[in-house]
Amino acid sequence: MALGGTLHQHVHELEGRIDHRERHEADLEEQYGAAHEVRVTEGGLLARIVRERHFQVNSLHSQGIDRLAPSLHADAIAPDETVEAVSMPQSAGFLLGVQWHPEWRWSENPVSREIFGAFAAAVRNYAQVR
Repeated sequence: MALGGTLHQHVHELEGRIDHRERHEADLEEQYGAAHEVRVTEGGLLARIVRERHFQVNSLHSQGIDRLAPSLHADAIAPDETVEAVSMPQSAGFLLGVQWHPEWRWSENPVSREIFGAFAAAVRNYAQVR
């Protein structure tokens, strides 16, 4: 990876890991529906944004972080210890990466609304100081 970490190409093939991939034969509601819980870790951007420390996410990915890059912080972890969100504490701007799709039915999901609200605030702040 560009920052010095590595990826697992097929997380579902690793012993003890859950299958994070979507079922292609399922309709969109099921594919993008809640798949598992994540635990928010302290010290990252996500912990500053969201009120909840555990919440459900959809899961539609086959890759996952193997070794976290030194400059990144693991912001959310799945029950099988897959890193589901990262931030970069030393970033000058808003840097949050997630392994789920918060845009799916975002207006109905308090966590998604908090994430997009924080991003919008960061954009407005950037525009003002620029």
